[in-house]
Amino acid sequence: MVWGDIDEAILDRSRASIAEHHPELPVHVQRSASGSLLDKAKVLELSPFAETLYLDMDTVVLGALDFGFEAARRTGLALCICECPWARRYGGLTGDLIEYNTGVMFFTRAASAVFDAWAGCVANIDSSIVFVHEGQTMRMPLNDQAGFAKAVDGTGFVPFVLPLNWNFRPKWHRSWFGPIKVWHDYGPVPKPILANNRAQAAADAVIGFSVLREVG
Repeated sequence: MVWGDIDEAILDRSRASIAEHHPELPVHVQRSASGSLLDKAKVLELSPFAETLYLDMDTVVLGALDFGFEAARRTGLALCICECPWARRYGGLTGDLIEYNTGVMFFTRAASAVFDAWAGCVANIDSSIVFVHEGQTMRMPLNDQAGFAKAVDGTGFVPFVLPLNWNFRPKWHRSWFGPIKVWHDYGPVPKPILANNRAQAAADAVIGFSVLREVG
């Protein structure tokens, strides 16, 4: 799903990475008519597939994703906890609700209760975030993940939680074990990361600990 004016080269990069590792998978690009990030809450309704992998356009697939689809078949929904796991950072949420990252989601129609609840609440809660950047207090006016956290909590749905390798955010994730499955960043994947990934993805590989500053 893409919003507004985009860098088509970034979108093409993501699509090419899917074709490299899963040439058998059809790809559907949904362009938001409203331009609002909150439209992501409609992703189940908009998907033409019985089983869906949703990807933000700044993602790069780096390996086989079969297990992610299998995990979604088990529970209806598989994804990663957000790099910031505290959904209470949003103005309209309190307590210890978990925030998930909705940039990479495997799902089936079995998770319709969560997606219906998400679509029903996302525009009605305060999803603004106050944060500090380079010493200055700033405010992000809205975000789709607040509504998603509320929907998961409100429905009592238990998603399959994948490790961070399935939604690797190099701006925040600094270390990991084994191969990265999905790189989630606008920046290019460093060549040493690709080489390390190939080695770690080998069937006979000894799973190793990697640090971004040393590998990348």
